[in-house]
Amino acid sequence: MEWSWMNIVFVYTAVISLVGVFLMMSDKGRAINQKYRISERTLLTVAALGGAMAMLMMARLIRHKTKRPKFMLGMPMMAIVHVGLFIYFFYVS
Repeated sequence: MEWSWMNIVFVYTAVISLVGVFLMMSDKGRAINQKYRISERTLLTVAALGGAMAMLMMARLIRHKTKRPKFMLGMPMMAIVHVGLFIYFFYVS
């Protein structure tokens, strides 16, 4: 199988999204069990690196970080930027 630029981006996005979903679920479990939490900085960094869309959906699904403006405003903005970049790089240029 020959790896094209688009395939690499899709695999990267899938992996970073899975990592983000895992971190959100793990942090929710830790919050329930009152254990050491994953920092907001870590969660937002993974979102900024490409996992924003999946993390936003998971946050709403498990009702985690839904009252934090950083997450409910920041992650949708990141997701919009990611979609815009995707469209620009793969369809415009």
